[in-house]
Amino acid sequence: MTVQTTVRIQREPFDVAAETKKLTQGRDDAGAVVTFTGICRGAEGTEPIAALTLEHYPGMAEAEIERHVAEAVSRWPLIGVTVIHRHGRIVPGEDIVMVVTVSSHREAAFAAAEFLMDYLKTRAPFWKQVEKVGGKTWVEAKATDDAAAERWKAPGRAAAE
Repeated sequence: MTVQTTVRIQREPFDVAAETKKLTQGRDDAGAVVTFTGICRGAEGTEPIAALTLEHYPGMAEAEIERHVAEAVSRWPLIGVTVIHRHGRIVPGEDIVMVVTVSSHREAAFAAAEFLMDYLKTRAPFWKQVEKVGGKTWVEAKATDDAAAERWKAPGRAAAE
């Protein structure tokens, strides 16, 4: 069977349960489903956040995410992958991104989901602006996110069996 993959960038909210069901329905070979949902926080440290605005480069963002999904599929024995990323103005408590990975075994599903999120944080062409009481600022890349993505290049991080 072929691996079912979906990549979408959209303004509107998504339904994690519905997307997961689409990916697993009728698959008797699915033994593990891992979902990750990134949510807009209401504060950075002690400073409240009013909203995040996410911008992307249409076409390029989808292609970049699809490239990383294809890499995940080549590294782990996956049955399905869904990545949905929102753009536009997002207020605290709203979902930003979701990753769903499905495999026959948990190790592959967990590793692939973590791999995809690490790359989404560092390589996907999105720009994030934080809206606070004092004004708006663009979010800079974080060294900790880059380090998390780099670990996937290290020896010994091969596909899970």
